[in-house]
Amino acid sequence: MSSPLISVAELSSSLGQVTLLDVRYRLGGPPGREEYAAGHIPGAAYVDLDTELSSAPGVPVDERGRHPLPEPEVFVAAMRAAGASNDEPVVVYDDWQGRAAGRAWWLLRDYGHADVRVLDGGWSVWRASGGQVSTEISPRAPGDFSGTPGRLSVVDASNVSDVAVLIDARAPERYRGEVEPVDPVAGHIPGAVNVDTSRNLAQDGTFRSVTELREIYGDVGAVPGADVAAYCGSGVTATHDLLALAVAGVHAALYPAGWSGFVTSVR
Repeated sequence: MSSPLISVAELSSSLGQVTLLDVRYRLGGPPGREEYAAGHIPGAAYVDLDTELSSAPGVPVDERGRHPLPEPEVFVAAMRAAGASNDEPVVVYDDWQGRAAGRAWWLLRDYGHADVRVLDGGWSVWRASGGQVSTEISPRAPGDFSGTPGRLSVVDASNVSDVAVLIDARAPERYRGEVEPVDPVAGHIPGAVNVDTSRNLAQDGTFRSVTELREIYGDVGAVPGADVAAYCGSGVTATHDLLALAVAGVHAALYPAGWSGFVTSVR
């Protein structure tokens, strides 16, 4: 694939030829399933980020972070129930400008799916462009998706500090430690640089051009061939930076536990 993104126009002409996953989710926002029921792209199946793209966190949160990666059997079952198969393209969208869809994109690729893309601009751009909307929720034939995790690079608490270019995807004020609305400790992993997810986006909510993204990430040393990894608070929105890096042609690892997992060792 030339890009991990798909435009509204391209998806409009491909409906019925791809497996379409609606992963609408926002921290503190409206329930995604209710939003899906109120209207979605025709043919889309809803996938829940908290229960199908994540495991339950520890209480208190442990080294796995607030959104641990899902158990393989749970994730595979969810993808099959949504109609996903190994030999059919998958398109993922959300209403968070790709911050949740990036999680599903990353997981499917980590499990070996070869053709996964994120709808550029998501639900809001689809609606603004006059895309079709459906409230029909029809039973779907299960897919034959299979796979095991491990195709993509990850780092953990033991080696995250050794990464040459470690990118913190959170808002600048959280990176600087000025505020911390979620986790018990403020600040960032020593040596990390900040490229918050909003910098990946143009004013209309779609991703910036390849040239712009290469400049943004090149400024912090994230260039093709460099040792790069990204993290966020809990491992979800860091995949937005990984998606932007993929658009720019830069391979990067994920620190799935994020800051929420990292701080368990310093509390």
